[in-house]
Amino acid sequence: MSGPVDGATFSPEDQRALIDTVERFAREAVAPNVTAWDAAGEFPREVYPQAGELGLLGLGYPEALGGTPAPWSARNAMSQTLARVGGSGGFMASLFSLNIGLPPVMAHGAVALQQAVVPAVLRGEKIAALGITEPDGGSDVAALKTTAQRDGDHYVVNGEKIFITSGMRCDWITLAVRTDPGSKGASGISMLLVDCNTPGVSRTRLDKMGWLCSDTAHLRFDNVRVPAANLIGEEGGGFRIIMGNFNGERLAMSAMALGFAQACFDEALAWARQRQTFGAALIERQVVRHKLMDMQMRIQSTQAWVDALGARADAGDQGPEWVAQVCLLKNHATQAMQFCADAAVQILGGMGYMRGTVSERIYREVKVMMIGGGAEEIMKDLAARQSGI
Repeated sequence: MSGPVDGATFSPEDQRALIDTVERFAREAVAPNVTAWDAAGEFPREVYPQAGELGLLGLGYPEALGGTPAPWSARNAMSQTLARVGGSGGFMASLFSLNIGLPPVMAHGAVALQQAVVPAVLRGEKIAALGITEPDGGSDVAALKTTAQRDGDHYVVNGEKIFITSGMRCDWITLAVRTDPGSKGASGISMLLVDCNTPGVSRTRLDKMGWLCSDTAHLRFDNVRVPAANLIGEEGGGFRIIMGNFNGERLAMSAMALGFAQACFDEALAWARQRQTFGAALIERQVVRHKLMDMQMRIQSTQAWVDALGARADAGDQGPEWVAQVCLLKNHATQAMQFCADAAVQILGGMGYMRGTVSERIYREVKVMMIGGGAEEIMKDLAARQSGI
């Protein structure tokens, strides 16, 4: 997310305490339950207020709205730790869908709108989501067709959104719409905050390869009336807001991918140490040790890159070259996750193919990490353009 950052008041001691809290939450409340949550296709809604009470949902938001201002270094560390110990991308995607839904509200929404919506979301009482992708377009945001026509003091929204994380249970959705129906491309796109309980909003659950405990939905909007006061930023200024929002999402996804790569390494190492083959532990086999070192090589390079770009963001260095680096980092981090998941499943052998192992779950979740937030091919092209190539 791109939001208020105050590194001066977030000390190293604060960060260590945060990580201890996240690790305990992940170990006690998440890891033992994710297999059952995957089977159920969702996790209990009461987990949201639990995370809210621990301050996890409010990290990076202003105190005035119930949050805790924090630098990217702390937010990335939280994501990485929860991924490594909790081992479920589906859980994290839904729990933290607020971090792609609320940043446009924080950066461009009216103060009254922020005050009306944000505190309850940070407490875990309400759930926020983001609606960009449509059946006819994903990465090509400028091709969106959902319309919002002004009618007095309301907009009337018609259209569809697909692959929406938290789509089945969200209370608020930050929606990309075309407010100028005659416009083409990036012009005429705006952002609206929509109450999902408004008449005319319907939802259909989608089944997926991975992220099984994350509800993902196809949303339809049929003459949905949205107060004009829920416009985020200026009418017609939505494309720029969307592009800025993607940068924070991609950096956060990189930290998550790093954590998942580490989770695969941890499970593979533990298995190699205790699994006996032909009279010796797997770890005694050179080929297995080399696989583990190949995993570490990718993990350590990703860690350095995540830390470096987080530090630059905290310093306010988020220009075109930083954007290019974030795009490339997302590709590198998700490729590291892919490599480590594959290597871990191979080391675990038949057990790696069984539901209930961390590596099996992460293996199935790799592809959505490589697509969501911007597919690899789009990331490369955007990085080239931002670099002036």
